[in-house]
Amino acid sequence: MRLDPLRAALVAAATAVVLAACGGDGGSEGGSSPPPPTVDKPATRDDAARFLAQATFGPVDADIDRVMAIGYAAWIDEQLTRAPVQTHRAHWEARDAEIKAANPANSAGQSEVFESFWKQAVTGPDQLRQRMAYALSQIMVISMVDGTVGDNPRAVADYLDMLGERGLGNYRGLLEAVSRHPMMGAYLSHLRNQKANAATGRVPDENYAREVMQLFSIGLVELNTDGSAKAGPGGAALETYAPADISGLAKVFTGWSWDCPAFPATGCFNNGTSGGATDPDRWFKPMLGYPAFHSTEAKTFLGTTIAAQTTADPSVSLAAALDRLHNHPNVGPFIGRQLIQRFVTSNPSPAYVGAVAAAFNDNGAGVRGDLKAALKAVLLHAEARTRSDTSGKVREPVLRLAAFLRAFPHASDSGNYRVGNTDNPGVSLGQTPMRAPSVFNFYRPGFVPPGTLTAARNLVAPEMQLASETTAAGYVNTMRDNLSAGVGLSNGAPFNRRDLQGNYAAELALATDAPALVERVTSRLTYGAAGAALKAEIAGAVGSIVVPALNTGGTNQAQVDAAKRNRVNAAILLTLAAPEFVVLR
Repeated sequence: MRLDPLRAALVAAATAVVLAACGGDGGSEGGSSPPPPTVDKPATRDDAARFLAQATFGPVDADIDRVMAIGYAAWIDEQLTRAPVQTHRAHWEARDAEIKAANPANSAGQSEVFESFWKQAVTGPDQLRQRMAYALSQIMVISMVDGTVGDNPRAVADYLDMLGERGLGNYRGLLEAVSRHPMMGAYLSHLRNQKANAATGRVPDENYAREVMQLFSIGLVELNTDGSAKAGPGGAALETYAPADISGLAKVFTGWSWDCPAFPATGCFNNGTSGGATDPDRWFKPMLGYPAFHSTEAKTFLGTTIAAQTTADPSVSLAAALDRLHNHPNVGPFIGRQLIQRFVTSNPSPAYVGAVAAAFNDNGAGVRGDLKAALKAVLLHAEARTRSDTSGKVREPVLRLAAFLRAFPHASDSGNYRVGNTDNPGVSLGQTPMRAPSVFNFYRPGFVPPGTLTAARNLVAPEMQLASETTAAGYVNTMRDNLSAGVGLSNGAPFNRRDLQGNYAAELALATDAPALVERVTSRLTYGAAGAALKAEIAGAVGSIVVPALNTGGTNQAQVDAAKRNRVNAAILLTLAAPEFVVLR
């Protein structure tokens, strides 16, 4: 398509998002007035689509119809019962067998994890489960950027499955599954962690003990239920833990290593094998506690002490420690706020955080840590259903691409959704699922982009930590190419094109009517957020692309069709670059 005259405007629009973030335009829609009471059924299809943009990888017509028919809460309840069509590990294993059948020297790798992620994101019927797993993968992070993790993609696929299963269960069970998963053990180095040895000066590795508190459970400062920091002497925030707490908790995470046929042999602990016997599934089976390597010392942390043991029992220590973390009053507001940020808005009010924390603390039946109840509280709160000048969140690149793929249905030639690695910020998304640069994810929950209206208004915009002039231009160029050539890796014969191809039949039918085309496109991507001025601007640009009359001056049907497709591509690309799409309000 010929869009070169528009590229400067596109990059400028994308860069405007970097500068403005989600700080609003200072309009009359204030964030200070209380939201109206929540209604269970959407008033319009745009309202339903906006809800689905929060709860799924992108709204599609069938889900919009369903939400309109049964309402928000019933749709959530339906989703909470749905299982994946295929687990991520099953997809990886099937592809590994297929690849080896073609050439025994080859095997599946990280790309097949990406395949499964995108296949589930684009086509999975259990959208809410998959979105929850993705959200948790950015809170309880492992990353294939790490060499050991990256070399075990089958186990990474299993970790993602575990987040999908445990993420709709109880937080206590999730925390234990995360703590005992060998991928987390390898990533945060408590796999093969040993008790102290005074003779050699060895002390337990403290890495996981620190991060399980800082990132996975209680955070750095004591919180009120509404997420505000508790004030200590002089008004300073109270720290949740000190170095001594890390050292005490680190003793809990000693003695944990691979599941192994000869457990608890020393060879099993050190190498996952003994006497030539090993378990090929050891990289994803829950780690086992090896008494010989577990600390028997008293373990004091967070105001509790696990008594010294005469006989080492790693399971007893772990259960006591995870119970203490699970019951810490910080967990509800700390995890709840991050779930709100991942699904709905970067800057929830204290009342919103408090409501989610209350659901976490008690699901109504006296159960603490019910993640289904917490998730329903996130999505059904009145604040989630209203727009203001401080509401919403910047859509990270992965979620932008997912919304595009679902808005204009994309099918995979191979059936495997071969999107591939999308790390490169200049020519791709600058973000790949399960490849965060560190345990702190792609961005921090409290990130404030300097020099922006967001910063001036004391707001945060976590996803803006990914943003730069390079990523703004790279995103526009990437989506232009995706529209022109399709998405993902190129397939060989018989297709000889990119693996994912979109269906634009409905848009092509409107190509000669620029305002109608733009109305459809903006509705599918912005859910009512695009105003009249934006739509008129896009329609003007689209209308400048001439659709010649058939058989006039030698024009053939192929030329007419190409001009129509150029109009469709322009309408979609300009909308994808607009702040009204990039920021989900």
